[in-house]
Amino acid sequence: MPLQQPLDKIRKFYRQRKRLPSYREIAELLNFKSVNAAWRVVKKLIEAGYLDKDNQGKLIPKKLTHELKVLGTVEAGMPTLANQEEMDTVSLDEYLLTNPTKNYMLRVIGRSMIDAGISPNDLVIVESEREPRNGDIVVADVDGGWTMKYYQKRNREIILIPANKDYPNIYPKHELRIGGVVVSLIKKYY
Repeated sequence: MPLQQPLDKIRKFYRQRKRLPSYREIAELLNFKSVNAAWRVVKKLIEAGYLDKDNQGKLIPKKLTHELKVLGTVEAGMPTLANQEEMDTVSLDEYLLTNPTKNYMLRVIGRSMIDAGISPNDLVIVESEREPRNGDIVVADVDGGWTMKYYQKRNREIILIPANKDYPNIYPKHELRIGGVVVSLIKKYY
């Protein structure tokens, strides 16, 4: 059996239910009479890099999003002649995620990072356990409240700096815990 049909059905299930189907559900999706047939298809999807298993044997998505064609480049300065030719395809998972087992997503509220291009309702993808460097945007628990700011370490002092002049710098008084470094931004215009 070609992989495209089962892959499309599993992708659709995943988009609709926000979880992967069980082996029994895969057998039903593919009109198989046995779960063993679903197991063989899943094995091929794992070998092809579309699915994986976590350390408890549970199926997890690896590359379930559709790849998009990269048609060329576009000038963001002065207009130039369009250069449109299919150059490559890109998986949004591979482009946006740095470490899928350590990445999580947050919806942005507030305007303190607006000058960094991060607006309310945008989504940020964060990598937990990444050591922040000066200039990184971090998600941090500061004295019992969570925030997202630029990370700056000067000698022993850590400062969290907003990207909006209407907000003050934050100097942790008692506690600072870094929840992760922002690695991607998802902005939807419509």
